[in-house]
Amino acid sequence: MRLCLFLPFLRHPPLPRCCLSTLSANRGAAVLSQRCFSVHPSLVPQAGLGRDSVEVLGQSYPRDDFTNVTPKILAKVGCNLHNQQHHPLWLIKERIKAHFYSSFTSRWGNPIFSVHDNLSPVVTVEQNFDSLLIPPDHPSRKRGDNYYLNRTTMLRAHTSAHQRELVKSGLDAFLLAGDVYRRDEIDSSHYPVFHQMEGVRLFSNHELFSQVKGGQNLSLLERGGKRTPQKQETHTLEAVKLVEFDLKQTLTRLVTHLFGQDVEVRWVDCYFPFTHPSFEMEVRFQGDWLEVLGCGVMEQELLNSAGAGHKLGWAFGLGLERLAMVLYGIPDIRLFWSRDQRFLKQFRVQDVQQRVCFQPLSKFPPLHNDISFWLPEIKESEAGRESFTQNDFYDLVRSIGGELVEKVALVDDFTHPKTGRRSHCYRIIYRHMERTLTQEEVRLVHEQIERAAEEELGVQGRY
Repeated sequence: MRLCLFLPFLRHPPLPRCCLSTLSANRGAAVLSQRCFSVHPSLVPQAGLGRDSVEVLGQSYPRDDFTNVTPKILAKVGCNLHNQQHHPLWLIKERIKAHFYSSFTSRWGNPIFSVHDNLSPVVTVEQNFDSLLIPPDHPSRKRGDNYYLNRTTMLRAHTSAHQRELVKSGLDAFLLAGDVYRRDEIDSSHYPVFHQMEGVRLFSNHELFSQVKGGQNLSLLERGGKRTPQKQETHTLEAVKLVEFDLKQTLTRLVTHLFGQDVEVRWVDCYFPFTHPSFEMEVRFQGDWLEVLGCGVMEQELLNSAGAGHKLGWAFGLGLERLAMVLYGIPDIRLFWSRDQRFLKQFRVQDVQQRVCFQPLSKFPPLHNDISFWLPEIKESEAGRESFTQNDFYDLVRSIGGELVEKVALVDDFTHPKTGRRSHCYRIIYRHMERTLTQEEVRLVHEQIERAAEEELGVQGRY
């Protein structure tokens, strides 16, 4: 199970595939360019992985047995695609921001929502998990699912890692956007670096009930209450229903602004550790129901820890890539990292509200190679520990193949009937954006992956 602020645990429906590459040849192998989209290298502090430390954004962090961040991932830190003018992620962020600015203003006409889109992605484990009430044994904490600098520091897995600190600073209404990092599978809709945007709004007793007849007699909180599917034990039912109504109305207006007046919306009850009740919003898009965001009434314990225990609040979160792929028709998530002007110039619009329909670039034929290996055996002293995870292999393939790899799929999982040994067979699909690949250059990359799998993951090749 993957944890992400209100972006779930579910798999998205497949999107049409496309391919991209900003690769340069190096001894026959493809190597991803280290430069970020439209960011001059001198403006981004150099990141690096040393023997004893990890350098990120000008800071040094000691390595330990939990360190699993890779040079390729470190090269993405500081790129901030969501802040690069005319990038599709920037367009989506600006559209959402403009909507909130115009829809929520004070009596003096000023926006009540503040925007925070440049917070460092390096956070503590406490920020990323504990501050959001995520239990110590929750599967989302696994080393195999996250990028750890060491046991206490990591690259954030969701922008919610900053939620408590912003509430603690006294903010009652804010939007938060940023890059997040997660080890995951490889296909057209998953990438180890993606971008999220979330919103939080808190209400005092007066703010929530001021427009309600007899509201002076109502309260946000109660003692001795019980937790039910409709509310938390410390909340009154009246307060929760008003907060829930405001949340759903706010988000319905947002998706109507993004998708158009005719959009169909439905709500699905769900579970998140940091909200209750919790919901996912789905919209009808091209004949299918599409999950676009998650939301809910914030857990009061979270607000208590941030010094805002006298208020109630809602929160929502969405993925910028997900929205951009749907709204602009972008078929492959790797395209967001392209420096190809044929892609980028399509989003140079005069008005962020201007509609954009992505025109596909030329698509070259794929090549696929299989790799089979025996998984490492678990020693008695290591019982209960994972000796191999698929995310370890996916991360290794990304580190070597870079943007050249379009997809990795497990095609066979075999257990020997006599020895009990287990083997996996993966199919790796390679595709270049700008030219036709040769089997010879793909073979060189593939052989590097085979050697690295044996040396780094302890598998035994069957090739």
